Parts: sequence; C-alpha cells; structure tokens
Amino acid sequence: MKYLTSQLMHFVKPASSRRNVKLLLQFVGLLLVIILVFSVAFHVIMAREGQMFSWVTGFYWTMTTMSTLGFGDITFVSDTGKLFSVLVLMTGMIFLLVLLPFTFIEFFYSPWIRAQEESRAPRKVSDRMTGHVILSNFDPVSEAFIERLKKYNVPYVLVVKTLEDALRFYDENVSVVMANIDDPSAFENLGLERAAMLVATSTDVANTSVAFTARGLAPDITIVGTANSADSVDVLQLAGCDHVIQLGELLGASLARRTIAGDAQAHIIGEIDNIRVAEATAAGTPLVGKSLRDSRLREKVGLTVIGIWERGGFRVPAPDDIITETTVLVLAGTEEQMNRYNELFCIYHRSMAHVIVIGAGRVGRATGSTLAALEMDYRIVDKNPDRACQAEKFISGSGADLETLVRAGIRDAPAVIITTREDDVNIYLTIYCRKLRPDIQIIARSTMESNTQRLHRAGADFVMSYATMGAGILFNLLRKGGDVLMVAEGLNVFRMPMPAALAGRTLLQTRLRELTGCSVIALQRDGEMIMNMLPETLLSKGDGLVIIGTVDAENLFLREFCRK
Repeated sequence: MKYLTSQLMHFVKPASSRRNVKLLLQFVGLLLVIILVFSVAFHVIMAREGQMFSWVTGFYWTMTTMSTLGFGDITFVSDTGKLFSVLVLMTGMIFLLVLLPFTFIEFFYSPWIRAQEESRAPRKVSDRMTGHVILSNFDPVSEAFIERLKKYNVPYVLVVKTLEDALRFYDENVSVVMANIDDPSAFENLGLERAAMLVATSTDVANTSVAFTARGLAPDITIVGTANSADSVDVLQLAGCDHVIQLGELLGASLARRTIAGDAQAHIIGEIDNIRVAEATAAGTPLVGKSLRDSRLREKVGLTVIGIWERGGFRVPAPDDIITETTVLVLAGTEEQMNRYNELFCIYHRSMAHVIVIGAGRVGRATGSTLAALEMDYRIVDKNPDRACQAEKFISGSGADLETLVRAGIRDAPAVIITTREDDVNIYLTIYCRKLRPDIQIIARSTMESNTQRLHRAGADFVMSYATMGAGILFNLLRKGGDVLMVAEGLNVFRMPMPAALAGRTLLQTRLRELTGCSVIALQRDGEMIMNMLPETLLSKGDGLVIIGTVDAENLFLREFCRK
C-alpha cells in the first residue's frame, strides 16, 4: 500500500501528469455525451417504427453497436434506423477502437509506467552512507574504479542525469543516483559533506564546474579531476581539485618506459610504508639467461624480486626462474637499494635504432616526449599530418600500410608502441606488426580493461590499460596511507596485521606462495620494516605483513588465513 501511494504521488506531482489526466477525463466525458445522445436517438427512431424499449435496452444497444459486437437481437426495420445504425457503428469504431485506446495509453498508461520506472530510480543516497566516493561521470576509468571499490567494500555512488541511465545502472547493481550534478542542490542528496572523495572524469569544462561547485559546499573533501589538456591543469586546481590527473600523458610515459630500446633503470611505480616498488626490463643486461638465484640481486644491491612480468603475464618468482629478454622484474626495496641497482644496470641495452610509435594522439605524443627525455630516438606514424609536432620525427600514413611502416623503419626497430584509442585497431595492428617482425617488442595501449587479454593473445609483449591505470591511480589516492597499493595491471601490494593462523610459524611453514600465490615483501615489527626475510624467519603476533600478489592471489590469502 505504501509503495502504491508513493507511485500515485509521484504520478500526480508533475504538472504534465495532471494535464494528461484532465485531457483523459475530458475525452471520457465527450464519449459519455455521445453515448447518451445515441441512446436518446435510439428511442426516438424505435418509437417511429412502433417499437418500445426501456432506457437500459437503449444503452445496451448503443454500446453493443459502437463496440462492433452487434448481437443482432435488436434491429431497425426502416432505412432511417439502418443509416443511424451505420452512424453509431462508425462513430464507435473511431472513438472506442481507435481514439479511446490511444488516449488512454498516451495520457494515462504511458505516464503511469514512466512514473513506476522513475520511482525505482534513486534520487539520494542513504543518510547513513559516509566515507563514500562520488563519481560524476561514467567512462572506462570510472567503470574499472567501481569494480575496485566493490572489491574492497568501499561505498560509492555514480551520478547520472537521465532516467534511462539510472535504471540501467540500477538493474546492473551499480549504486547510482539520478541528479543534475551541475545544480548545487544536488550535492545535498549525494551526501557531499560526508563523502571521502569526489571524482570528475568528464570533459575539462565539466570537471571544472563540478570541482568549483563542490569545493564551495565542502571545503574538506578530496576532489580528483582528470585533464585532457595541459592548459586545464591549473584551471582545475584553481577550481578546487586536490589532484589533477593527465591520464594520457601518464599512460604514454609508462608505455615508453617499457621499451627495450632504453636502459635497464628501475622505474618507481608505487610506495607503501617507505618501501619502493619498481619495474625494470632485463633485456640486454647480464641478468638475461641467469636464474634469479644466480643473479644474486639480493646480495649485490639488497633488492627483492617480488614478481616477474613475462609477455604480459605476472607470476610470483621462484629461485630457479630464468630471466629472459622479455622479462620485466618487479623489485621492492629502499630508495638507497634502488639507486644501487640503477648504478649497476642503467648503462645496459640502449639501442641505436629508433622506436616506432603508432598513433599521434595525446598518448602517442606523450610517449614520444618520454622517449626523447630518455634520450631514445623515435618515429611517430599517423594519418593526420596536423598532429605532427616535429616534422623530422613524423611519418605520415597508416600504421596498417606496409610502405608506411617500412619508411618508419619497421625492419630495424627494436620496438613498436601502439597507442591509438580504438582497441580493435590496436589488436589489428598488433597482429600485423607481429607477422612482419616476429622478434620485435610490441607494447600496446588498451582503452577498455576487458581488452587487455585480447591484445596479449594478438601478440603484444606488454599491454597497459587506460582504464586500469586510471582506476589504480584513483584507488591509490583514495587509500593514500592505507593498506592497499595497486602497482600494475592486476597487481596489488597490500598490508595487513598478522593473521592468527600464521602467528608462531616460519615463512617456510606458512607455504604462502604454494597455497595462495602471494609473496611477503616485508615484515613490520616494533615500528621497523624488515626486508629480505629468510625462509626461517619466525612470524609473531603483533607483526604486520606487506604482501604482493594478483587480485586472485589476494582473495585466496584472505580466504585461507583471515576467515578462520
């Protein structure tokens, strides 16, 4: 009853609904007048023919004739009566069979159904919701971010403007609110003052408006905005953004650092509790061909190899794993240890041939700029000559054209970086380049997180997802100083108190790698961080663990040791 009442209130509240009901009632009134006139005329004509019937019979005949039922139990004998019957029949066909259903559907049924749908669309968050994330726009980055928020049970709300979007997301079990975020009053329904973060990932102009409005209403909330143009960074900061992310530039820089044409320097990708996490390509270094045990990295520089990327797949390392030309090492250690590593290996594997970058959009140009900063030569291939920043570095043509790629140097290039924003195009170009040069390193950009594996299957050595990178950055900003750090595609470093199931056992006895695929980076004990633990290291109650693993490995760890 309460639900029906709320629907009725929602239905009659808008002025348009009240107008529709009024029009429907006017039509019904007109139809009743016509039925009454025909009933009176029925008696008049029947009386002229010498037939007498009751008023109920007159109404009965009029309704059966207008509705085309025509039982035939009451008939006229004169031509006047028969012509009148035809008039009643035609009027009934028009009013009862055409106009009445159309009017009912248009002015009552459709608005009623629409009111039912609108009553399902949430218009405000729960008053008990606190510490939530407000997302002002839905895009690939927001979609990937929502998945991480769900995984860690972080409350959030997605703001949409249209009823269709609100119902679609609601049915997909996404926490959504229908509101016009350009209206300051909408933020009250979003619980802005109780929120932990506001994320704006729309256009630069829209993000500026959202940040400026929100900052005036909630001075203490963390606001993160994305910027498509470098010129918008300052404007967004002035509007109230605490952090402005240029995802295109960050993605381009990350793609460039993956190429084997540069040096083997370890690039920092994250930090948790003063532990630096970095990635370093092994190609061209003396490490290639050696096992992790024989590399003696821990003895030489003190770093711990906590993971290995091999052609896009991550795995927890074992002492007998062989380092290859395509291996990317994931390292953990202090800043001093990272510097010692760079002193030993940054001089290796610099190629004299230039790198090919396909696509001169924001990501492609950022890739070129990073390559130049790393003192690596490159050529950018693009069909649009207006995108040429440096004529000597630009090759006009399609990346799918053999002649264009030959002019770009595909025969000798050590690597090709594919940066277009269309994932299908990137898959095509990956397959094509792999066929032309089976030995070339292919680094590809994926816009959608779901297409990462497809690019790997197409032949890419490494894939970086625009959506995943953006979601990882947002999550790290949300949990800054927290317990989880996303350091790469599907790879997390997380910190937690010592589970009771592990206390009193040595690292070897826990069989963490065997059971879950996770690896312990460090042990936090008495305010100090202990790294390079031995298998015989004893875990004590009160210690803290810093662990690295994939999302699946983390779930296994939580299920195996933290729910007993």
